Amino acid sequence: MSSYRSVFQPGLFAGKVAIVTGGGSGIERCTAHELAALGAAVAIVGRRCEKLDAVRAEIEAVGGVCSTHICDIREEDAVRATITQVLARHGRIDGLVNNAGGQFPSPLSAISAKGWDAVVRNNLTGGFLMARECMTQWMGAAASAGPLPSEPPTPSAGGHGTPRPGADINGGAIVNIIADIWGDMPGMGHSGAARAGMLNLTETAALEWAPIRVNAVAPGWIASSGMDQYPPAMRETIRGMKTLVPLQRLGTESEVSAAIVFLLSPAAAFISGACLRIDGAAPNAKRIWPEVGTGGSTEAFDGFHLATTPKVLQG
Repeated sequence: MSSYRSVFQPGLFAGKVAIVTGGGSGIERCTAHELAALGAAVAIVGRRCEKLDAVRAEIEAVGGVCSTHICDIREEDAVRATITQVLARHGRIDGLVNNAGGQFPSPLSAISAKGWDAVVRNNLTGGFLMARECMTQWMGAAASAGPLPSEPPTPSAGGHGTPRPGADINGGAIVNIIADIWGDMPGMGHSGAARAGMLNLTETAALEWAPIRVNAVAPGWIASSGMDQYPPAMRETIRGMKTLVPLQRLGTESEVSAAIVFLLSPAAAFISGACLRIDGAAPNAKRIWPEVGTGGSTEAFDGFHLATTPKVLQG
């Protein structure tokens, strides 16, 4: 069976543990596969056990290690319990990918307080709770724990070692997935506000929580299964998005995952409080410069062996 074709060194995350929220589909599923392919034990978090179990089976089929954790990241007690469960299962947490989120298209004038709150809790509050619990339950102890001893941790049943807070002198790394928020986000104002808040949270946490590294990735228009969740009225808009991108195409899930993996890796050891855009320069298109690109593009990178084209982009 084929496996993930990552550009990163095999075994890069051997012995490490990474949490991926929303790991049951889309970019999140792709990221979980790549981290597992690079040796990490992956804990995927979401609200639907069927989707999580399917991804776990995919990862295990190619020799990866994956556990599933049902959690509504908007609920504080549930998040606290989930991080405790991950530590009990795997013994440590080296990376958190805050990928879960969701929104619905609507002009600002039509968004109710309930709808606004639901999106903000999904895209901002939940990410904060996950990051805070990873920090307080494990990563934060690294600031005072000192270097690893020469001997490996004692194995525990079903896990990767006995929990010892601060077992990694680097303190761990958090990557928050936001969105292409620069300028504005018409039709998605609730999501834009929440994602902008997540960027500010990233910058603040990078200061307050150092040496834990906290960064953000901002995907633009990515050909992912999430595109099929929007109503039929948006189909033509989605199909025409590539013409608004200077690179004249949509991004792939693998291109976002690669950015996340880099920010989690030792190569990014001096990067914190930063935001990496994955958008083909779409925000740089200006009204005073009507030509969007020259018609050429870059070759898309797609290392995900299970990637499929969204239905809305087929045909």
